[in-house]
Amino acid sequence: MAALKRLVSKQLGELLRERKIITEEQLKEALDVQGQKGDLIGEILVSLGYAKEEEIAQALTVQYGFPYIPLDNYEIDAEILRLIPEQVMKKYGVIPLDKIGTTITVAMVNPLNNEALDELEALTKCDIQPFVTTATGFKSALARYHK
Repeated sequence: MAALKRLVSKQLGELLRERKIITEEQLKEALDVQGQKGDLIGEILVSLGYAKEEEIAQALTVQYGFPYIPLDNYEIDAEILRLIPEQVMKKYGVIPLDKIGTTITVAMVNPLNNEALDELEALTKCDIQPFVTTATGFKSALARYHK
């Protein structure tokens, strides 16, 4: 998997601040929490109630060019779901959406996770095209298809 290239050189927190989603103080608090826990800044901002998951996903779209896909009303074919084992989906917050030729399109909570992308490519023997989705959307979709 090639290294991901930013379309915009700004950090996620800076993008959110510019879009007036968070304040400078909220960003500083989230960065302090990140320094203690090491979690992703987007997850921290959501857990603190400063940003919505959709806002984080859309900022990642701006930052890296990942398309954003809400999974609420997305129908996934059962055959596509069999391309990736359920435990791998849960481990990486990923769900397959479609397969065209040797490319599988997936929705991911964290499309910056190179380890996940590498494992998915090795597992499926296909190229992986990531879309970004929210954690809530992912969990809902997984519950809908894996009961």
